[in-house]
Amino acid sequence: MRSITEMLITKNVLISDGAWGTFLHKRGLLPGECPELWNVTHKNDVFEIAKSYIDAGADLILTNSFGGSPIKLKHYGLEDRAHELNEAAAKISREAAGEYKLVLGSIGPTGVILMLGEVSEESLFNGFQIQANALEKGGVDAICIETMTAIDEACIAIRAVKSVCDLEIVCTFTFDRMLNGSYKTMMGVSPSEMVVAVKEAGASIIGANCGNGFNNMIEIVREIRTIDKTTPILIHANAGKPILENGITVFPETPEMMVNKVDELINCGANIIGGCCGTTPNHIKALVEKIRN
Repeated sequence: MRSITEMLITKNVLISDGAWGTFLHKRGLLPGECPELWNVTHKNDVFEIAKSYIDAGADLILTNSFGGSPIKLKHYGLEDRAHELNEAAAKISREAAGEYKLVLGSIGPTGVILMLGEVSEESLFNGFQIQANALEKGGVDAICIETMTAIDEACIAIRAVKSVCDLEIVCTFTFDRMLNGSYKTMMGVSPSEMVVAVKEAGASIIGANCGNGFNNMIEIVREIRTIDKTTPILIHANAGKPILENGITVFPETPEMMVNKVDELINCGANIIGGCCGTTPNHIKALVEKIRN
């Protein structure tokens, strides 16, 4: 196992991967089908997505386990296979990454709201434990708790991971720009509130993913840096805000457009930069060429 923070000492800025769901659907994943099941039924397709980002020059890649909690998998009748599917996801990305690149085990939100009593804290905690245990067994170097909107769920996930392994923990939230120009999650959490809560819970890397392109991510990083000057920040930005063209969702930012803004994002304090919805291996390759040169 290697440390992201140690690698940052030698490289200063790390480049992560890009979108996964888009490419799973391009390879035949149907609406309503379980993406994590593909780690068993379509292993080669998942491997090729992971490898495409390694070939583009990424320093680290995620796993196809975003919806791999038992609570999420229950929608497909697969809750009893959570450990199997998460471990398989980790092994695929580990194989694609090889010896010298890093793998982050992806843990996404469950889609349930604690305050509404839809699930107990114990059930959430146990589910995240299963994911973390399986991802570590499959060979990940760190855990990435991502796309969070609620402090309670994020902190339960962090504590669950820490209870079963000693891996570094990344935690990112998804923020929306409000009418007054501030940023909040759908549960009303600001970047500043996120930082305090997840650092206290035990996250060693913080940040934001999804929902915003580089322009908005720059503002989010600035807010984080007003209260935390040193903790590494990971940013996985969309390729711009999605637009509808002929009934199809399109992300407008080209690799060249993203590259033009990366210097400002780094200067504001981002340490690990990659993509989310709409980004491709070409976006990552462009970021690699810009940052490494």
